[in-house]
Amino acid sequence: MIRPLLLLLLTLLIAVIASLHLGVHIYGPATVWSTFAGGGDSTHDIIIRTLRLPRTLNAVLTGAALSLSGLFMQAVTRNPLAEPGLLGVNAGAAFAVTFGLVLFGVLSTAGIGLIAIAGALAAAALVFGLSGALGPEAGPTGILLVGVTVAAMLAALTQLILLLDETALETLLFWLSGGFADRPLPLLWIGGGALIAAVAGAVLLAPSVDALRLDDHSARGIGVNVARTRLVALTLAALLSAGAVAMSGPVTFLGLIAPHIARRLTAQRPGFAALALLTMLTGAIIAVFADILARLIVAPGEAPIGAVLAFVGVPFLIHLLRAKRLREVGV
Repeated sequence: MIRPLLLLLLTLLIAVIASLHLGVHIYGPATVWSTFAGGGDSTHDIIIRTLRLPRTLNAVLTGAALSLSGLFMQAVTRNPLAEPGLLGVNAGAAFAVTFGLVLFGVLSTAGIGLIAIAGALAAAALVFGLSGALGPEAGPTGILLVGVTVAAMLAALTQLILLLDETALETLLFWLSGGFADRPLPLLWIGGGALIAAVAGAVLLAPSVDALRLDDHSARGIGVNVARTRLVALTLAALLSAGAVAMSGPVTFLGLIAPHIARRLTAQRPGFAALALLTMLTGAIIAVFADILARLIVAPGEAPIGAVLAFVGVPFLIHLLRAKRLREVGV
């Protein structure tokens, strides 16, 4: 456990340092150091301090939040394919923000954050309510199918609203594309607060979530309130996703990829609390490196962060689906 933790911390440090150096303009270590040591007002000082540093912090917080959200969902549903984007949580937050802007004219930082949280929680309740109504015969992928359906419906409604209101389209187009650049700094407080609350919840819930690795009947037998644990964990997952969407817009696949990579970093089977820490660090690293790649692959332009993550996330999802299928047929 200690070795992978130190490796992840070192990798995250390297990623953050690289993020401050790399972009359309590549700066040397001396320039970056002098920016923070001297606090000058030259062009490169402004770019590094006011553009690259905030987007790097945003990537770290968003990556950690979405990864922990995915881990919560995968753990309590016992579904390795569970992920905020695939389960409609991100789409719910995006729809709520769009609806709030068009109907109520909500543009404030606090308003966007609160509406995103409400939309995420509502979408989560809808997805898990519908999947629960299908019954156990739906199989472990039933919740994924419901989530994808709800996400598609909410995305279609969002697009319809934007088509009917060109002002909303112009206002939200950049935010809805997802990304870590040029986001208001106060949004980081919303996402950071959600992350701190969820980390505290992960520590408190860890024994109960570990018990859910067994079947529900066995977990109840050792005194775990399965329904309450699952409800609290999914609420925290939705809260994390909402905070991430408020900071960076809809960003997919991080919640799917990071928990699986974190599990493979240690030969042991760590408890939920330890796995949560590894997962958050893994997600933060992926987000920062993806952000760096987004700046470089179409320079001097910038690629959408969702497209960069999809290059990794889609093949990874196919791999998980294929592995599950092979297990079902006994290969």
